[in-house]
Amino acid sequence: MQGQFLIIGSGVVIALIIVIVVLHFVRKLEIKYYRNKVKSLEVQRNMVASTPVLLELSKVEPIIKNDMMEEKYNRWQDKFVDIKEKRLTLIDDLLIDLDVYIEKRDYKSCGYRIATAEIEIYKVREAAEHLLEEIKDITLSEEKYRAIVTKLKTKYRSLNKEFQDHRQLYDSMQEAVEMQLENIEKRFLDFEKVMESNQYNEVVHICKAIDTMIDHMEIVIKELPDVLLMANQVIPNRMREIENINKEMINKGYNLDYLNVDYNITESRKNISKILDKVKVLNLEGSMFDLKTMLEYYDSLFVDFEKERLSRKVYEEEIVDFSKRLDKTNNLVKDVYEQLDDIKTMYDLNDEDIEIIHEVNKTLVVINDDYKKLVSKCESKSCPYSKLNEESEDLTNRLTVMEDEFDVALKSLGNMYDDEIRAREQLEEIQEFLKTCKNKMRSYKLPVITDNYFVQLDEANEAIFEVINELSKKPIVIKTLNTRVDTARDLVLKLYNTTNEMIKTAQMAEMAIVYGNRYRSQYEEVHQGLIDAEASFYKGNYKESLDISIKVTSIVDENIYRKLLSIYDK
Repeated sequence: MQGQFLIIGSGVVIALIIVIVVLHFVRKLEIKYYRNKVKSLEVQRNMVASTPVLLELSKVEPIIKNDMMEEKYNRWQDKFVDIKEKRLTLIDDLLIDLDVYIEKRDYKSCGYRIATAEIEIYKVREAAEHLLEEIKDITLSEEKYRAIVTKLKTKYRSLNKEFQDHRQLYDSMQEAVEMQLENIEKRFLDFEKVMESNQYNEVVHICKAIDTMIDHMEIVIKELPDVLLMANQVIPNRMREIENINKEMINKGYNLDYLNVDYNITESRKNISKILDKVKVLNLEGSMFDLKTMLEYYDSLFVDFEKERLSRKVYEEEIVDFSKRLDKTNNLVKDVYEQLDDIKTMYDLNDEDIEIIHEVNKTLVVINDDYKKLVSKCESKSCPYSKLNEESEDLTNRLTVMEDEFDVALKSLGNMYDDEIRAREQLEEIQEFLKTCKNKMRSYKLPVITDNYFVQLDEANEAIFEVINELSKKPIVIKTLNTRVDTARDLVLKLYNTTNEMIKTAQMAEMAIVYGNRYRSQYEEVHQGLIDAEASFYKGNYKESLDISIKVTSIVDENIYRKLLSIYDK
């Protein structure tokens, strides 16, 4: 038991030692952490304190040559003193307090003090950097603005050289351009004066003024020759050319009122005069755009003139063709319209066909009126040819549509006439066909003609009579006529088939009896069968006679039917 208590006691002691060691290391780490934070804050504080404000202030002192500069210098000194003696001292006190709290291990207060110190250092750093920038803005002004002016002088020399090399292009504006260039040179002199007196506030305005003037002169040097050329030569020449073409075309009979050429030329001259007035004071704003717009307008007039010439050529060619086509259509419609009553008497026209013809006639009257108006406009020269050409095309399209509608009506009438002619021709063919049937029946003298033949003959004759009767009616109902013709043709064809079948059967029955006669003397059964076949033949039962004769003869000759067919086909 004592050994167990000894082991347990040893374990407890070891555990306590481990806890104590761990707590010791934790405390050391905390102290190290906060001391590192304090060191970091001290470094940041020292960086703020080392801001070269004092050095830059020493550079300002020699260049103080006016009250404004002296006032700025004194204000900057006051700010620097405030930063150095008050705000940095406050930060130093905070850092000292931090050391005390770390020694006391008052980490809660340490955290608050560290946050306060960080904020104060940030504010002081921003104030010091802002102060340094304000001072440098003065101490570096000469270098900065001289670099800017050097670039501006380079641009100015380039502009001046461009002008001097091509001064003849500026015509009467040479003196104005030179004066503006001289003004820029004067501003460069003003820059030197204010730099000598360290009036840096004025330097900014002078540099901006020089930059603005050079930008303006860049536009002037670049665009002025083109503006002068277009305003004094190109556009006036183009206007004179347009005026001449306009007068020439009007003398040749063109109506160009819709182009307003004279008015637009007058307005253009006014606008050019205004532009030249602005150019005299080197104000080119919008001038190039306005001139280009004018030039584009006059270029478009050439297109309009050419369009009128082409429209006249097309119109004069097409109006002749249209006139001939219209006359032809007028005559055709007139003929049909005048014969409409006769056509209605001859054929049973439906209301739709008659209405189409009436509508076509009405449309044609309107087209003729519009055509006369079009010709009148052309003769009076009250309308441009481009418009006349459009109206001519519209008339042509309307006439085409009307002709298509008229063709539908004519096609309907033509079909009726064709159906009548075809019915008459088919009637002749049917009658000839019927005649052939009768002659064929007469040519083969059958002992008896069956009743169905006469029934079909009566039906065919009646159908033919119906066709003749339909053709004699006025007006003719084409649909009914076609039905009658089809019926008559079918009945005559049926009669023809019946006639052929009857004659063929009778002929084959007769040949079968004749063929079987050779076996009568030898075979009693054949003899009796042929007697029955002959009896049926003379009664008109030709199919029955053929069947009996073939049946009895096949007792002797099995190929009797094939032989009969071969003999008949020959």
